[in-house]
Amino acid sequence: MIVIFDLDGTLLNTIADLAAATNYALEKTGYPTHAPEAYPYFVGNGVRKLLERVLPEDARTPETAEIMMKNFRAYYDANMTEFTRPYPGIEELLHNLRENEISVAVASNKYQLAVERLIHHFFPSVEWAAIEGQKEGVPVKPDPSIVFEILSKCPTPKREVLYVGDSGVDMETAHRAGVTSVGVTWGFRPVYELTEHFADHIAHTPVGIFELAMEMKLNS
Repeated sequence: MIVIFDLDGTLLNTIADLAAATNYALEKTGYPTHAPEAYPYFVGNGVRKLLERVLPEDARTPETAEIMMKNFRAYYDANMTEFTRPYPGIEELLHNLRENEISVAVASNKYQLAVERLIHHFFPSVEWAAIEGQKEGVPVKPDPSIVFEILSKCPTPKREVLYVGDSGVDMETAHRAGVTSVGVTWGFRPVYELTEHFADHIAHTPVGIFELAMEMKLNS
């Protein structure tokens, strides 16, 4: 059995560092910045989409996007762990899953280097079956390719897969992949977004994810 986790808003509260890096990119590129509390609604489809959303509509050109990405990466690569922290109970959840021989993996729309650095920084003692981020040429979630990549590395029947995330994008990803979805309520998006995208389960605490995983394991 395997539990696949989204990263931002699910394992880690990354919003302050994402906001700081994006506002840095906006300022360097000559555009207005946004209040940090606006950022939970900008994120969710990868960094390129985030940078597109924060720009004025008439500035959303490929040339501007490339400049924004360069400025974002310069800041974020140097500061990505400054304010980011695991959500309460997450580290214990990951260790409890592994102690019960349940594999864990990450599926994120954030670029691969950042995903690897964040996971190894905050969860260095966790054994991961796969750590997958956004890669050039591979479509981002809600395309299910990232889930299939994980399952190619850790072959698991779909009936024994839980996909955990905090957004409608995540719920749609799980649906497209044909696996069971769990929406968490502590992330960046409201509960109604999870239910509107047909989350199979809603978890209000990491303990709820553990209980679902153990129930699935016992019934598999």
